[in-house]
Amino acid sequence: MAKPRLPRKTVDSYTIKGTNKVIRAGDCVLMRPADSSKAPYVAKIEKIEANGRGGNVQVRVRWYYRPEESLGGRRQFHGAKEVFLSDHFDVQSADTIEGKCTVHTFKSYTKLDAVGNEDFFCRFEYKSATGSFNPDRVAVYCKCEMPYNPDDLMIQCEGCNDWFHPPCINMSVEEAKRLEHFFCQVCASHDEKKTLETQTAQRQPEVKIDNKRRRR
Repeated sequence: MAKPRLPRKTVDSYTIKGTNKVIRAGDCVLMRPADSSKAPYVAKIEKIEANGRGGNVQVRVRWYYRPEESLGGRRQFHGAKEVFLSDHFDVQSADTIEGKCTVHTFKSYTKLDAVGNEDFFCRFEYKSATGSFNPDRVAVYCKCEMPYNPDDLMIQCEGCNDWFHPPCINMSVEEAKRLEHFFCQVCASHDEKKTLETQTAQRQPEVKIDNKRRRR
């Protein structure tokens, strides 16, 4: 006679095997792939369940996709640590969890002093069935009109506040790092024109107009 299946219950937390790290619903984790040559998968824990004896713990997860796992593939502006929050849910054994990680917002990621192995960022939600993104467009910068990649150095023009990649303005990264002030070509030309006009006006001789008629 088959043993009756024990009912599963939701538990508040789970300690990752071999560590003292505790995960709860809402945490992000790294999960071991079947192919050991691949990087760990990134997932968000939705629910943790265990059977009546407290063993055989399973987690309901919502997967994050890396750019190369999406239908469009990786593009130039995608960061090395960028992931997309997908609509793909799954149930996995908690034994496959390798560790905790943090998926930052794009804004908070750009403010990190140092990026660790467990740091990722997300600025898009991804629909795995259609390959569509939300939002479906983002701001572009520089002469190349590309979205911002936090892995690439950019410098901001003090005139128009736009951002530029050093190579796009014929400048090396080393030169860009040494800059104290920067004006793009358009703003610099405009500023030079204003300066020239001001200097020209200052050099104009003053003419005194005397409306009095001279006496003969």
